[in-house]
Amino acid sequence: MAFLRPTSATLLAALLFPGFSTGQHAVEAPKPIGKMVELGGHAIHVHCSGKGAPTVVIENGFEEYSFDWVLVQSEVEKFTRVCTYDRAGYAWSEPGPKPRTFAQINLELHEALTKLGERGPFVLVGHSFGGPVIRNYFLLYPKEVSGMALAESVSEEQRVTIGKKAVRLRDDAKGKRIPEPHEMMLAADKPAASMGTEVSASSAVDPPFDRLPTEIQRFHLWADSQPALNDAENSEREWSPEYFAQWHAKSQAGTLGSIPLIVLTRAKGGYGNDLDIPAEQLEAERLKTQAGLAMLSTNGTQRIVQGGHNLQVEAPAEVVRAIRDVVDAARRQAAY
Repeated sequence: MAFLRPTSATLLAALLFPGFSTGQHAVEAPKPIGKMVELGGHAIHVHCSGKGAPTVVIENGFEEYSFDWVLVQSEVEKFTRVCTYDRAGYAWSEPGPKPRTFAQINLELHEALTKLGERGPFVLVGHSFGGPVIRNYFLLYPKEVSGMALAESVSEEQRVTIGKKAVRLRDDAKGKRIPEPHEMMLAADKPAASMGTEVSASSAVDPPFDRLPTEIQRFHLWADSQPALNDAENSEREWSPEYFAQWHAKSQAGTLGSIPLIVLTRAKGGYGNDLDIPAEQLEAERLKTQAGLAMLSTNGTQRIVQGGHNLQVEAPAEVVRAIRDVVDAARRQAAY
């Protein structure tokens, strides 16, 4: 799918987000494009469109939002129903219960879909941090998942760059017991007092989000400026290594059963030789790790995609194709 020309982008944004102004002034507190779902003291934002089954549900990465998937959602809705949403503390979604564990995120999404009357089993799509989140969703609610697509998913073998070092995320695990999730907001769940009330807004989005329609870029800038975001992400960063360490401790092959699974991996990692591990080694590890994700299901496959980490804006046609293929496979299995 080619990227939209400015005129087409403006029309697309106006159609999908009718409450959004196409003027040149900065957007302040835009109206939610979807529905706000109450979840026991806090609400999260969910945007569903299209018709058909199975419904596709998309889980974002860090500093990504429901509307960042406009290029994908506008195509997927043509062949089935699709829901994007914002995790607690992101964009319109209010801060949610802590800690922000995978299980806590899963519970909130599960309850929101239930309250909206969205029926599973679902095809789950996870990008970056959203990948392990939907893997855990399957472990908690296996009967509610009929297929999965992982786009540049983070995993228990993932390395991140800290200064001049490439360290594995699981190495930051403290061996803490992962607490049970809870729906009701408690006094201890309130955002950190040091969070403040306002975050400075940037004047332009970082690449590759500058490929999105101009109107959607303004949404992105507004969402980036919300003070609850950092508080939510800090908690997510704190607890995800605990899952990764547990998953690394034993083989995860086949943990997704035999559901249709497509793993989308960018062709080149883009490592430089300025880290403590040679670029060639990091690239080999990355490709091996991504290939291993396809083994999570006995019905898994990997596709190498030309693009960067944010495939939903850099290679949206490939993401749509993968979702369609998983949806078709799920339909064949379940006879929708």
